[in-house]
Amino acid sequence: MVEINYERLETINGGAINGTLINAFARGVNSLLELGRSLGSAIRRAMDGKICPV
Repeated sequence: MVEINYERLETINGGAINGTLINAFARGVNSLLELGRSLGSAIRRAMDGKICPV
């Protein structure tokens, strides 16, 4: 294993995109798509008059 001295250690840049960030982004996009489907379905049912009375 190579030892890195303090001067070289300061030049290392980190913070790459990891799996957790990608997963959170994918879940957010999926939630937006589901919201759009629900809203579109509700609008379509309202226009067709197929809403169940409560």
